[in-house]
Amino acid sequence: MLALYGHPFSSYTWKALIPLYALGEAFDFRHVYSGNADHDAFVAAAHPLGKFPVLVDGDTTVIEATGIIEHLAATRADALRLIPADPHEAATARMLDRVFDLSVQAAMQRVVNAHIANPQAPEPAELAGGREGLRRCYRWLEDWLGAHAIPRGVNLVSCAAAPALFYADWIERIPEDAPLLRRLRADLLILPEVAHCVEDARPFRSYFPPGAPDRD
Repeated sequence: MLALYGHPFSSYTWKALIPLYALGEAFDFRHVYSGNADHDAFVAAAHPLGKFPVLVDGDTTVIEATGIIEHLAATRADALRLIPADPHEAATARMLDRVFDLSVQAAMQRVVNAHIANPQAPEPAELAGGREGLRRCYRWLEDWLGAHAIPRGVNLVSCAAAPALFYADWIERIPEDAPLLRRLRADLLILPEVAHCVEDARPFRSYFPPGAPDRD
């Protein structure tokens, strides 16, 4: 039996949940920060910074959402082609995975962290820097999508893109002059596995520090 430690509102937990839902394999979701001290303690010990998600697969413990996807791709037959078989396509998928994690999510997190640090008066420079970072990411992604195709369905890229774009758009709306990126977000949100994550996270929307919009 697989076990995934995470939180339903966490973007990186979504990233690990989406391929697990797509595989259709039974797993136990172990909710952290829900009053179960054992779950919290396990994550604190498993990850060098006590971060989730954490996957337990038999005797193997895997940390980091990208690592979890790589593990599933390596251990499940074909694993929905989570990672492309062609090495050049796989390198591109891993590149985009890093863009969504280290550029889109990082820029979004600057705004979130500013609200956490000072809910009444978030640091203006952090708010502006985070939003400008998102606008830069949006422009880059729009240009990239104009010249390249992203594989459809559940794969490393969509698992990274869906939660990143879901929450980033709450911080800084994807502009109308980025129609390809707007369409990508919309297409990702109707994937059954992503929709499952959206619905499971809905009760926690009040947790979103800048305030969750009344949509999605």
